[in-house]
Amino acid sequence: MADGAPGGPVLRLFVRLVRRPLLPAVRLWRRNIQLRVVAATLLMSLAVVLALGFVVIAQVSKGLLDAKEEAAQSQAAGGFAVAQEKANTPSAVDGPDATDNKVGRDASTWMNSLVKQLASGGQTAFEVVALGAGPDAGGQPGGQPSGPFVSGVKGARASGNVDPTASVPTALRRNVNHATGTFKTFSQIRYTAGSGDKAPEPALVVGKRLTDINGDPYDLYYLFPLTQEEESLNLIKVTIATAGVFVVVLLGAIAWLVVRQVVTPVRMAAGIAERLSAGRLQERMKVTGEDDIARLGEAFNKMAQNLQLKIQQLEDLSRMQRRFVSDVSHELRTPLTTVRMAADVIHDARVDFDPVTARSAELLAGQLDRFESLLADLLEISRFDAGAAALEAEPIDLRDVVRRVIDGAEPLAEHKGTRIRVLGDTQPVIAEADSRRVERVLRNLVVNAVEHGEGRDVVVRLASAGGAVAVAVRDYGVGLKPGEATRVFNRFWRADPARARTTGGTGLGLSIAVEDARLHGGWLQAWGEPGGGSQFRLTLPRTADEPLRGSPIPLEPEDSRSNRARAAAEAAGSKKSSRAQEGQGRGDRSPIPPRSAVAGALPVPADPTALPGSGARVVARPADPDQASADRAPTDQASEERAPADRAAADRAAAQQSAAAQEDGAGGR
Repeated sequence: MADGAPGGPVLRLFVRLVRRPLLPAVRLWRRNIQLRVVAATLLMSLAVVLALGFVVIAQVSKGLLDAKEEAAQSQAAGGFAVAQEKANTPSAVDGPDATDNKVGRDASTWMNSLVKQLASGGQTAFEVVALGAGPDAGGQPGGQPSGPFVSGVKGARASGNVDPTASVPTALRRNVNHATGTFKTFSQIRYTAGSGDKAPEPALVVGKRLTDINGDPYDLYYLFPLTQEEESLNLIKVTIATAGVFVVVLLGAIAWLVVRQVVTPVRMAAGIAERLSAGRLQERMKVTGEDDIARLGEAFNKMAQNLQLKIQQLEDLSRMQRRFVSDVSHELRTPLTTVRMAADVIHDARVDFDPVTARSAELLAGQLDRFESLLADLLEISRFDAGAAALEAEPIDLRDVVRRVIDGAEPLAEHKGTRIRVLGDTQPVIAEADSRRVERVLRNLVVNAVEHGEGRDVVVRLASAGGAVAVAVRDYGVGLKPGEATRVFNRFWRADPARARTTGGTGLGLSIAVEDARLHGGWLQAWGEPGGGSQFRLTLPRTADEPLRGSPIPLEPEDSRSNRARAAAEAAGSKKSSRAQEGQGRGDRSPIPPRSAVAGALPVPADPTALPGSGARVVARPADPDQASADRAPTDQASEERAPADRAAADRAAAQQSAAAQEDGAGGR
């Protein structure tokens, strides 16, 4: 493995260099349906043309060869008949001076004359070869060459400078020597050295066993050249190939034109849809004709028109609602001021009233305070909805903002018996932000944590790393059920409708907090588990208008159930590993289980990177109620009276965690 390791980077570099020039082509192939259709049409057309060409060439070749064989057999049969007739009547070959009853006459001269006479009627249509029979048949001439012919009783004779032994296949000669009748085969006509190095030609060879003037057997062969058929077949191949190329190109052009007629309206519709999604609702398709594409364009235009009408109606309705809320909020301030003044007078004089009237005066003052807060929140929401909210960003230290928020929440925390602890405030946490809006967000988070913390500690953690700063508020109260972490930022949403609002909340606090976070370009995210508390994390860019890539504080706290289970599993695994090592030291060779095999080992959770309010995580409640009660934060007297040294150690741990997050590039887990 070590020897092959250096080749890994080289291979990856080679693959990267090869892929880089191919990426544009691959991207074009994926994005262009017209290109894919035309390419598929060309490939299928090429396959069809090739198959058709092979079939046509095979049929034409078979037809040419069949016709050639029929003509050759007919021509050879006539030649064989003439040769046998001349052998029976030697005067036709020897001339008028020959003696008909002469025995032992010159067979060699007769054979030369026979081959010459038979070949003269062919006029290059065929060649004639005569081979002697017996042990010398098949290639050993009995005499010396004489012109274009070979002499000798048992010798081979041929016309047209044909090499008789090389042109007639051995298998054909064997069939002719051992059987009667006519035999044929395909071969090549080869010429002797005196023919000027003439190239071999394909031919059809037809042979038969005959007898000469002395009654001795010999083999007579007709060699029919196939040059003309080969030229015809080559011409047909060239014609089919040329026609096939033209057909493939023509089909590709036709496919391109046809697909273009369909793809062009689709591309136009896609472009108009993109412009519609960008807000240009007046865009429409150009419709021509009455075909299916025209009907699609008309339907698309009707859809766009209806969408524009509905969106316009919704915008008008939303505008009317925002204006109504804004106007009502403004109009209610005047009578509310009058009612407030009267209520203050009544509230100041409540000591002179009877208990029932005095309690009514107190309730009236409290509800007026809530009414004023509701009006202020409604005005703020109307500003966000109208897009009129402005950000006054300046460099601030979030530690000062957190101190002001905690000072304001101390009375409620003392009333609830809750202690608010701050971690990570040893180093400055500077960011360009609107101090008023950030303080409003943190005040809402801290007050909610105290109200829902059931008297347990509330931990506020600060961290800064990379280009982001974060503040997380952790409580150990009732927590959030599955699905509630994504709805907790909705307007007027309450986790438990039967739960009373101790602080007189309006139900708009978290909605306004999300809008404030978005106005900064940041995130506001929630995490919770039933019975294990919750954590809200505010992440802001260190510099205004800088995009966020992560948060220095993980959304899921370290003391969650899954993290504690993972830590316990790792501790158990390390304990087993140490025991195994001790066993090896004593001579025990038992294997150490890998980390993945440890019971209860869980994967490291990944921090969500969604927009504010949508990256929430909720952990389901465990089946064991004892485990759920054990998972809650301790609230006994010992934890309330924790030593200052423990607080300092916790602060140092938070500082080390922040430094580790800076080294990791400020990315959430």
